Amino acid sequence: MNSFSDLFKKEHMGQLILVILLIIYLIMGYSTPEPIAEMIDTMGGKLIIFGIVGYLFMYTNPILGILGLFVAFDLIFRSSKAIGNGAYMKFAPSEEKKSNQFSAFNQFPYTLEQEMVKKMAPINQTGSTLTQSSYKPVLDNTHEASQLY
Repeated sequence: MNSFSDLFKKEHMGQLILVILLIIYLIMGYSTPEPIAEMIDTMGGKLIIFGIVGYLFMYTNPILGILGLFVAFDLIFRSSKAIGNGAYMKFAPSEEKKSNQFSAFNQFPYTLEQEMVKKMAPINQTGSTLTQSSYKPVLDNTHEASQLY
């Protein structure tokens, strides 16, 4: 309670005005302008916002620090909503969803072509002796190329 009555002292009038402005920002629900939202919706912008909140916790009234933390989260949320990155993160498919879709598209039925190739292909089993072929390979004119052994 001491920190609350401390806020109303004459030397802390600037902090009281800032508390009133932050409460108005939270209650009114203004959307963040797009140029400012573009700066805030980056990693550097978020770090600067939380640096300001850390400064508020260290050097001002604790009530102002807690209120600043709420406003920081709300500002980051409103900025991502204004730019559209929040919707992108919500609706963009993850790698797991994409791989499930691709595997569903790659399920083909057993086709007639596969059946005929399976019937025509010679069956080579390991350990079986190879039979002599009925033909003899013949080299064509090599055009004075050397033979490979």
